[in-house]
Amino acid sequence: MSYQQEYEKWLRSGALTQEELTELRGLDEKEKENRFYGPLEFGTAGLRGTMHVGLHNMNVYVIRWATQGFANVIASQGEDAKQKGVAICMDCRHHSMEFARAAAEVCAANGIHVRIFESLRPTPELSFAVREYGCQAGINVTASHNPKEYNGYKVYWADGAQLPPQHAAAIAKELEGIDIFHGVRRMDFDAAVKAGLVETMGEETDARFMGHVLSMINDKETVAKVADTFQVVYTPFHGCGYKLVPQALRALGIKHLWCVPEQMELDGDFPTVVSPNPENPEGFYLAIDLANQHGADFIVGTDPDSDRVGLMVRSPKGDFIPVTGNQTGVLLADYLIGAMKRSGKLPSKPVLLKTIVTTEMARKVAESNGVACYDTFTGFKFMAEKKGQLEDAGAGEVIMSYEESYGYMLGDYVRDKDAVTASLLLTEMAAWYASQGMTLFDALEALYEKYGWYGEKTHNLVMPGLDGLAKMAALMENFRKNPPLEIAGTPVVCRKDYADGTVTDCRSGQVSTMELKGSNVLRYELADGTHILVRPSGTEPKIKIYILTMGNDAADRDANVQKYSQWVDAIPR
Repeated sequence: MSYQQEYEKWLRSGALTQEELTELRGLDEKEKENRFYGPLEFGTAGLRGTMHVGLHNMNVYVIRWATQGFANVIASQGEDAKQKGVAICMDCRHHSMEFARAAAEVCAANGIHVRIFESLRPTPELSFAVREYGCQAGINVTASHNPKEYNGYKVYWADGAQLPPQHAAAIAKELEGIDIFHGVRRMDFDAAVKAGLVETMGEETDARFMGHVLSMINDKETVAKVADTFQVVYTPFHGCGYKLVPQALRALGIKHLWCVPEQMELDGDFPTVVSPNPENPEGFYLAIDLANQHGADFIVGTDPDSDRVGLMVRSPKGDFIPVTGNQTGVLLADYLIGAMKRSGKLPSKPVLLKTIVTTEMARKVAESNGVACYDTFTGFKFMAEKKGQLEDAGAGEVIMSYEESYGYMLGDYVRDKDAVTASLLLTEMAAWYASQGMTLFDALEALYEKYGWYGEKTHNLVMPGLDGLAKMAALMENFRKNPPLEIAGTPVVCRKDYADGTVTDCRSGQVSTMELKGSNVLRYELADGTHILVRPSGTEPKIKIYILTMGNDAADRDANVQKYSQWVDAIPR
């Protein structure tokens, strides 16, 4: 069906409101094509897009359609799976509650039991609820840290992790045969509640979740020693962390916790920031003002669905600087290994998991301290899978999993990134260093001195719109057809293609295979120890290029980052 035919189908559906019809009729031809050329692709991350009427956008019709496909897959597992049911969560974005209830209505109409949160909750609590209540699956209506125009639909399986590839493929296959207007079963939400098909989760689930979070504390005694002087500023960026993160930090023993009042207000417009993303330091300006007002050296910020966490720390010059996701993970890994040793919690076969695009400094920290380190593909579903494999085989116990994009998974009660638990442990870590007379800036410098001067930078080559998808595909194809022999004057010694798992020795031409395969990622290992990785984003219209390098000292490291960044900037696109 052409985009014009799909557009006309929506106009004729009889389902749209007058407001929605007016919106459609006001589209120009290019926008019409962008909205109707095809459906949003259902992948292991579910769906994500801007909130508009149309097949290629996030709206209640797409939500119902996707849920019918998901319901078919759940039902295919048998009656027991339907009784185990689905847990449903949502964030603070516009339409999130509407979309969550729409998903519940479709599940109920298909005879699938639903547990839905009474109001917005952190993403990790949804993963927890799936595991805690023995659900077959989970649905989370969230676009994480994306701008306000976006919403998303994440799906989880019985282990509490985001959907594995085979189930995502099964849903995508189901959706091919479902008419978006006439192929969806629905049951009125209130009627489903009365029929016992939908029940609500609230504070009782919060209490269970927080019990596990607080069990992760390693050193409350040291926190108590500095509690009279240690100051923390926190912002949830208008999102789901507003309640449980402060609760966790106060339970840790933080006496001086200052929450940014303007950003404690739940608001899907995110009015105080351009982007509600803790990766963007400019969003912390209100938190910095508050920290300066109270003399705090440590700022914590969580994204709208509270699965990512970012830090700002005071430098020796007195200003605040961001701590990258890579740096935060290295700091936490080093601290956690030591704290677990001191508290007797470190298992006999400890393991750290990281993604292929995460700093190699994490491997150095782990292995220098007797902790095994394994790589996975980007995405916590892969980390959850690897964690299960290792622990089921008795090959090790995972103490921490993280990726460079500000996500950290800790403990056994969630199978996704968890900013609630991470905020707790990062604050414990900062308090511990404060007891040593050090800020996290000092701590990070000490780790570089100890483990080496590693440096990282991620470049985003944004390619929006229908043309952008073609450009992204063409760029990846060109890298494969014409692989670089050198990058910024440094020879490429090894080339890895994670799509087919091939490893090419660029000096001998010998080709071997590696364990990881099945992901559209390229890796170039250079003669100076630098690694360059290239991959399309799974959730946004951009190619991501990762520079992982190191130097003899800070200046040498920074010069390498700049040199390879100039190579990225020169890539034709």
